[in-house]
Amino acid sequence: MSEHVKELNRYTRYIFNGHIAVVLFFLFSAGAYFYQQWLQTIPDDFPAAWVVAVAFGSIVTYSPVRTMIKEPDLVFLLPAEFELKDYFRRCLYYSYIIQLYIIFLAAAALGPLYFTVYPELGMNHYLRIIASMLVIKGVIMVSNWWMLQERQPGVRLMDQALKWVLAVTLFYFAAVGRPIFAILVFLLITGLAAYAWKLSKQKAGLAWDLLLEKDQARMKVFYRMANMFTDVPHLKSSVKRRALLVKLLTSRIPLSRKTTYTYLYRITFARSGDYSGMYARLVVIGAIAIWMVPNIWVSIIVGILFLYLSGFQMITLWHHHRTIAWLDIYPVSFDQRKEELLKFLKQLLLFQTIVYIIVFTVQALWMGALLTATGGFLFSWLFTETFVRKRLI
Repeated sequence: MSEHVKELNRYTRYIFNGHIAVVLFFLFSAGAYFYQQWLQTIPDDFPAAWVVAVAFGSIVTYSPVRTMIKEPDLVFLLPAEFELKDYFRRCLYYSYIIQLYIIFLAAAALGPLYFTVYPELGMNHYLRIIASMLVIKGVIMVSNWWMLQERQPGVRLMDQALKWVLAVTLFYFAAVGRPIFAILVFLLITGLAAYAWKLSKQKAGLAWDLLLEKDQARMKVFYRMANMFTDVPHLKSSVKRRALLVKLLTSRIPLSRKTTYTYLYRITFARSGDYSGMYARLVVIGAIAIWMVPNIWVSIIVGILFLYLSGFQMITLWHHHRTIAWLDIYPVSFDQRKEELLKFLKQLLLFQTIVYIIVFTVQALWMGALLTATGGFLFSWLFTETFVRKRLI
């Protein structure tokens, strides 16, 4: 437990350090301001109950259990499995407590929307909904723990899907003020949890390999996020073929010494699980944010911020192959390697700028498109030639 917390604290300091904290603070402040403005003009038929139901239902359904086990535990702790009940009980307590902040953040974020659409239900009713989230979260987490003894992925997936549907339905009835129906759905959820308990009793023991796989997958997500800000030596990168994307990025690259690292960085960007998906998500989220923000000047600033986030996170391409010694025998100079990465980063940022220009153009905001083109192209050049170049050592 202490090693786990120490590991999280060490990388969290890098994630929320310096300029990233400023960017997040700006995005949060801008979002809160326009959220308040939007609530003043919200239409009468807005489905606030469904928004609350889907958000709360998804939060309580996603209730993973952190066991913090290591690979050698599959061998050395397996004979002592039945002596570890207290340990796993503590894991459940820990997992439940560290996930409570998501409930309170969602409740605080959706509270203004709920009170605007349903002012007659009042604060006490909303607090009862939050209290029910705490209870249902615990029931579903224990149920998920029992289902981890089931090795068939289809059974676990069906169980999660049923829990999600029931949780969303429950919070919909709670949001519109129909407690009787909500209680009936809660009984169905407890029945599903009882079925999971009965199913677990039919199993020979814990699926240790599944516990390790789930725990490593969650830590890998955290390490990927931390790797955007600092070096994470023990991060295991996943590689996917993605033949279509590789062909799209490399088909026009001539086979010459000058394009050695252009080819390498492009296929790394396409095949590694850390870059292309991250870049695509930032481009899409930035485009949605530009579309949703009603103020043109704030939209332009948001676009520049997402350009910065994309560029900053793609810098790690430079260190991606640092452990591969055979790159040192390439007859390619260090300066050429640096210039090819800078060129590729500029192309990524310029493509992202073009996407944001299209968003403004579709909305017929010609001034926004012009300013985004000017600011985006200028930022792409300044960012790569000043900020990135200094870090390529």
